[in-house]
Amino acid sequence: MYTEASNSSPPAIELVEVGPRDGLQNEPETVQTRAKLDLIDAMIGYGARRLEVASFVHPKRVPQMADAEAVIEALPDRGDVTYIGLTLNKRGIMRGLATREGGKRGIDQAGCVIVASDTFGQKNQGQTIEEGIAENRDMIRFAKAEGLSAQVTISAAFGCPFEGEVKPETVLRIAQELASEGPEEIALADTIGVGVPSQVSDLFGQLGQLLGGQIPMRCHFHNTRGTGIANAWAAYEAGVRTFDASLGGLGGCPFAPKATGNIATEDLIYLMQQSGVATGIDLDAAIAANHDFSAVLGRPLPSLVAKAA
Repeated sequence: MYTEASNSSPPAIELVEVGPRDGLQNEPETVQTRAKLDLIDAMIGYGARRLEVASFVHPKRVPQMADAEAVIEALPDRGDVTYIGLTLNKRGIMRGLATREGGKRGIDQAGCVIVASDTFGQKNQGQTIEEGIAENRDMIRFAKAEGLSAQVTISAAFGCPFEGEVKPETVLRIAQELASEGPEEIALADTIGVGVPSQVSDLFGQLGQLLGGQIPMRCHFHNTRGTGIANAWAAYEAGVRTFDASLGGLGGCPFAPKATGNIATEDLIYLMQQSGVATGIDLDAAIAANHDFSAVLGRPLPSLVAKAA
């Protein structure tokens, strides 16, 4: 853990820009494929090198992701950028692999998901926790066997919109089960934005001990109750170095009532840069991209830093 007493520079972070997927999946109006690709170009322009570009879900359940394959086929073929496709089951992995057929670039990494709540898991992807563990183990194993990188996110790790409290031991048991498959990283997601810094410190501290430095940690916060950025700093102090964020603070889950957007890329980058932490992101360019995309959506985006600029 970095401390103020350390003589070395604080460790840099990596941004995973989830705006093209999580940021847009809950929008009431369809965002056209070309607009999504322009947004992704702008994100790469401000320095994002890992982007969650689409999810392989049924278009009737998440209409905004109906053009997943069309978006992926038109992505810039850049060797310095990693494209992630969200997958909820083995069918999603198969769709992800199909984007790579015929010599196409396709996605580089499958983002697997399990929900730490039976009720929410059944609503979100038709799985109980136990079913989700089995499915995700199979997904990770299958993806790796086919040459596709895979990581996993434990959603609703800090609370469920239907069951309330999620016990830390539930989250850690899931993490231990999935760690045995050797994913690229394990993320904890505060899907409904109920967590506070003390919980984040405790849970990521325990997760770090469990993983023993063998598998990196990632965090995914929503700002429903205004604690998202404070939670990001708590995660950093607990040893997390990879952060999901969405340009402008867009986002939300169609199956989580009243959940609002992800922490804003601009707000996260401002926090880190002002704290002396390198991010690789051009904040001014991110703010400009925010303003450009707000014109596409026809409204200002939630990011506080962009509003203050």
